[in-house]
Amino acid sequence: MSIRFEDFTNPASLVLMAGPCVIESEEHVNKMADAISAIAAAEGFPYIFKASFDKANRTSLQGYRGPGLAEGLRILGDLRKRGFSIVTDVHETSQIAPSAEVVDVIQIPAFLCRQTDLLLEAGRSGRIVNVKKGQFVAPHDIHHAADKVASTGNQQVVLTERGSSFGYNNLVVDMRGLKVMADSGWPVVFDATHSVQLPSGGGGASAGQPQFIEPLASAAVAVGISGIFVEVHDNPARALSDGPNALRLDLLPAFLRKMRRIHEAAHSA
Repeated sequence: MSIRFEDFTNPASLVLMAGPCVIESEEHVNKMADAISAIAAAEGFPYIFKASFDKANRTSLQGYRGPGLAEGLRILGDLRKRGFSIVTDVHETSQIAPSAEVVDVIQIPAFLCRQTDLLLEAGRSGRIVNVKKGQFVAPHDIHHAADKVASTGNQQVVLTERGSSFGYNNLVVDMRGLKVMADSGWPVVFDATHSVQLPSGGGGASAGQPQFIEPLASAAVAVGISGIFVEVHDNPARALSDGPNALRLDLLPAFLRKMRRIHEAAHSA
């Protein structure tokens, strides 16, 4: 069954958005989608496959960006025909209409979360819109981005926390912000992998601290969120984008079991 906005607003469910940062190949996309979907189903998570057709904000010009709009959407579209729900990011207004024909969730990247034209066009698509909170935006300010989307009549807006800038090449997560964001009336997702990223910390690429994915995610689920976002890769050391902060595929089952237990405990009080 395709993801519904009601899955984000149902306190009994915890939505999982997971997949590789970028489309590396059609074979890899299908392999990862099949593997993650099976794990998510076993643990009872509504699941949305995540991968980008273009990473337009790579640190270095030499960084791999992806297959591009046409080929990327073809790959994601074939995956959706197989029954998967899909989320992907857009960087320009012209990418939204073709993306909306293929995906269930349009994602606004953190760096673009204040781009009014992008938010309005995403709202007009009629799809669920996931706005990632910029590292430079306070938790009590990000609702303005959601309000822009909602002004189009589309109330299917989700806000995702991914950490705030803390000095150079570092992020910090203020768990109070999850409650502040939720109090604005929109479902909140926690991005557990980008929150442990060290932006541009690897010279021409970002570094990361994946050992903190589980502790931060555990705290976020305990606070109370609607979903969890994790970039997952079968071999992070060979990933073409964001490998240093990705969760290894073989760690996902235990990770989700722990998240489910914390979520159930938080909602049984």
